[in-house]
Amino acid sequence: MTIAVEVLSKLERRITITVAFQPLETEIEERLNLLSREAEFEGYRPGKAPMYLVNQRYGDKLRVEIYSGSVEKSFGKAVEEKKIRVAGFPEIEHLPFTDGDTGFQYTATFEVFPEVIIGDFSTVKIYRPVYKIAEADVNKSLDLLVKQRAGYQPVERAAEKDDRINIRIKASIDGKVVESTEAAGIDLILGEAGRLASFDSQLIGAKPGSAREFELTYPADHKPEELAGKLVHYEFYCNSVTELVVPKVDADFSISLGIEDGDMEKMKVEVARRLEQELIKRTSDKLKENVFQALLDSAEFELPRALVGAELNRVMEATEKDFKERGVEPSSVNLDPAMFEAQAKRTTKLRLVLNALINTNNLHASEDQVRAKIEQMAQAFENPAEVVTWYYAEDNRLDEARALASEENAVNWVLSAAKLTDKKMKFDDLMGDD
Repeated sequence: MTIAVEVLSKLERRITITVAFQPLETEIEERLNLLSREAEFEGYRPGKAPMYLVNQRYGDKLRVEIYSGSVEKSFGKAVEEKKIRVAGFPEIEHLPFTDGDTGFQYTATFEVFPEVIIGDFSTVKIYRPVYKIAEADVNKSLDLLVKQRAGYQPVERAAEKDDRINIRIKASIDGKVVESTEAAGIDLILGEAGRLASFDSQLIGAKPGSAREFELTYPADHKPEELAGKLVHYEFYCNSVTELVVPKVDADFSISLGIEDGDMEKMKVEVARRLEQELIKRTSDKLKENVFQALLDSAEFELPRALVGAELNRVMEATEKDFKERGVEPSSVNLDPAMFEAQAKRTTKLRLVLNALINTNNLHASEDQVRAKIEQMAQAFENPAEVVTWYYAEDNRLDEARALASEENAVNWVLSAAKLTDKKMKFDDLMGDD
């Protein structure tokens, strides 16, 4: 096997490999001999047919199989010999295998991993979010718990803001129906964010069993673009109207939060404790995100298109799966890959930087760290011990825990090297307006 490597660009390479026929023909001959022992041909006892008949039946197919397999094997050996780190799948080109006299030649074009040099963190400032819980925060969290336990009950009156109504609706543009619900209808909460206020205003006042028609012109910058600037004719039928019922904050409510004796003061203490735990998690996540951004800012390099494309496909597939789980057909939504390109590039770059940092500084997770991470993950299940056993039954099941624990080592390394500065945060900024 002979190997020649060309540098096409900073990350792109082309490798030309010549594979000799002789060892492949020897392998083909051995395989044909094995087949001849069991092959059945008319007029011959099993295993007694002449070799030329065996070759006629199996030879061509076997040659293609072995020659094709040799491409994969020889490429793997070539990049290992030349110490090339291939990013993504190579594009293989070759003439017909039978064109050569002593062997066949093929080219493989591919990208390589970029060289990632981690910058000096001794002068890098990383902000550590800090926040002290106030009584107003506890009350706000309590209000949220009340809303989470609120329900809806049917009413016969006209629909008002904050009511939930179920409607059958049909939308038409220029006389052509563009959307229509099933008989079961859809639920809408009047006044919720995400819809035009002028749309909801047409639904306020509707009563169960009533029907209406109205027209609405959407703004020129409306999303989705299919409705932007369009005059839409709506027909709807109101199936039901339900109003929000908010539970009282009393002893029964306290019991529902796990306070056995229903004591209201104990309830507030428990809400404060849960809020403190959540804030610890949120500040930790925010600090980690600040570290990640510092890592991204510390290195500049070209990203392999193959890796970005693979991440883009992963995000698209995850988004489509999420739509399906929510009952939305992905084909009905215009999922433009460009929407996720920036995210895919950021994730790819961060992954490369983290890998470089971990490898350069030997920050790979220890077995004890992996075990601790597995046990932590298992706590979310009913029988943690069984889950831990399941993870350790196959080594590849530990990959996620290894990656997460190694990532934590990398974050801690950056925090120990950089200059940490406390930054007071607002409650809503930390909690994400939950």
